[in-house]
Amino acid sequence: MHPQPYIGRFAPTPSGHLHFGSLLAALASYLDARSHAGSWLLRVEDLDQPRCVPGATDHILRTLEAYGMVWDGEVIRQNQRVALYQQVIDNWLDSGLAYYCDCSRQHIAKHGGVYPGTCRNRHLPFAHTHAVRVQAPQHEICFTDRLQGYFGQRLAAEVGDFVVKRRDGVIAYQLAVVIDDIAQGVTDIVRGADLIDSTPRQLWLYQLLKSEPPRYLHIPLVMRQQGEKLSKRLASPPIDTSMAPATLFKAIAALAQEPPADLRNAPVGEQLAWASNNWSPERLPAALQLLESTLPQA
Repeated sequence: MHPQPYIGRFAPTPSGHLHFGSLLAALASYLDARSHAGSWLLRVEDLDQPRCVPGATDHILRTLEAYGMVWDGEVIRQNQRVALYQQVIDNWLDSGLAYYCDCSRQHIAKHGGVYPGTCRNRHLPFAHTHAVRVQAPQHEICFTDRLQGYFGQRLAAEVGDFVVKRRDGVIAYQLAVVIDDIAQGVTDIVRGADLIDSTPRQLWLYQLLKSEPPRYLHIPLVMRQQGEKLSKRLASPPIDTSMAPATLFKAIAALAQEPPADLRNAPVGEQLAWASNNWSPERLPAALQLLESTLPQA
């Protein structure tokens, strides 16, 4: 039996331009795919339209191209797939796996942030202001991350029944990402360690959808000295495309790949070829966070 072809992906949210932290996530996923002679897909997670910045999607695509990271196939945009997500939600509502909820954040906060199942047996009807929650299992959901090792959660006790459609009508990230990864045949997910807590919820949705989950590699987050991660929300500086070779060399080094010094000023294609051929994710520190000041400088 032949092994399944590797399919990876990068899925940015266009709430701003790419910063160095998101470049590292893109680069790690790209190198992991290319080192396995696999496909690297691009998906724009633009469901939360009020958070999307005009022009950000185009800027992200052009930045990736400037850094030599060319994707395979067409770009998928989640805001064009809402009907597909809704169909899954409707099926779960009909079968009793999901239910409508009108609980406020304040109500959930009173229970330590773990949803207590208040609306599970209330049988609320559809309303535009109701969220939809999926029932969480009592047993532990666990996986072995390629870098972080064993990770597990008892969803019912630690999270509770969780939202798959928000009260404002936006499809939740947890559901959309799983449906799209299944549809695109994604076998491997490489992303930031801030999303490792989401993985057990997504693994539960894979079970409900009767699909095989991918392998996971969660890379460390780049943190500011103040303990905040680089992010668009905190106005982390966007990547400068005019400095692509120098910044790419710094990014490869930040991923602990130890590029040779004579690669420092090489074209991005040459740098990516070396990094793909020498990609060793086990060199990454098995830490969830890295201070920006500790990263190698270009």
